[in-house]
Parts: sequence; structure tokens; C-alpha cells
Amino acid sequence: MMKEDKDSKSHVSWCWKQKRGIKLEEPNDNLCNVYFKKAKSSLNILESAIEKSEIDWITTTAYYARYFAFYALLQKCGIKSEIHDCTISLMHFLFVKEDLIEEHFYTELLLAKELRVDTQYYVTEEIDLNKLKEDSGTARSFVLRMEEVAEALTEKQVKIIRNKLKANKECRHNIKQ
Repeated sequence: MMKEDKDSKSHVSWCWKQKRGIKLEEPNDNLCNVYFKKAKSSLNILESAIEKSEIDWITTTAYYARYFAFYALLQKCGIKSEIHDCTISLMHFLFVKEDLIEEHFYTELLLAKELRVDTQYYVTEEIDLNKLKEDSGTARSFVLRMEEVAEALTEKQVKIIRNKLKANKECRHNIKQ
């Protein structure tokens, strides 16, 4: 666990340097709601993809349902990140380590991204459709859990999250000088 903690912290530091990496903005409940709507839209498309056994779209929509749901949480905190790996690192660094989100949701998002990338770019082996359908079934509970976290998040917790992220940026900045 210690190595993963160090890795997420250093990866978040790297993300600050990227053009489309991490940026702090004003917390935005409206954008939070928009991204939850996008997550639910992805879940609806996922249902259709499952009915039609469309493997590529099952993996893609299952991933994006999760991604948009977590991104909604970031918007509630006023955090922008256009690099998916950076966004996922933020989940571990800011929410899992602070016991706001259970670690298995972080792992689930990571695995969903890997599966999406594999099915999209590396067509090397047959994918077990039943296993894929089973795995994608957890996307709905992931979205619901992110909504629960967003609803329960207090202004004080948002401040703590933002301050932790600012401290990471300042630490990176001070090392550079």
C-alpha cells in the first residue's frame, strides 16, 4: 500500500505540469449534476450494448459511466483534469486515502479503463461475453456510490481535498526551484 500511496502522490505531481492535467477551479454543483447525467446516459447505452452483445460498446460505456460519475465528484470540488490517468490518480490520492471512497472502487475504475483500452486498441483474444456482462454490472453501483459521496460531501471536506491538492502542487513547485 505504501508504494501505491507514493505513486499516486508523485503521479498527481506530474499531472500538475501537463497542459491538460490538473487545474483548480471554483466548485461547481451544476457541472457535477451534468456529469452525473452523462454517467447515467452511459449506463442507459450500456444496457442496450449488453442486450446486443456489443463487446466494444459494453467496455466503453461501462468505463465512461464510472469515469463521468467520478468526474462529477471532482467538479463538486472544483477540480479539472482532462487526462484520464490523472483523474484516476486523483481518486486514489484525494478520496481513497482520505477514506471517502472505498479502495475497490478505485481498482474497479482502473480495471474498467484497462479493459476499454484493450478492447479498443489490442484485439488479440476472444473476450468472455458473460464475464464482461457480469463485470459491467458493477458500473451502476459505482455510479450510485459516487452520487452518495457527492451528496454527503461537506464544504469542510471539499476545503480539505482542495488544500491537499494545493499542497501537492506547492510541494512540486518548491522542489523545482
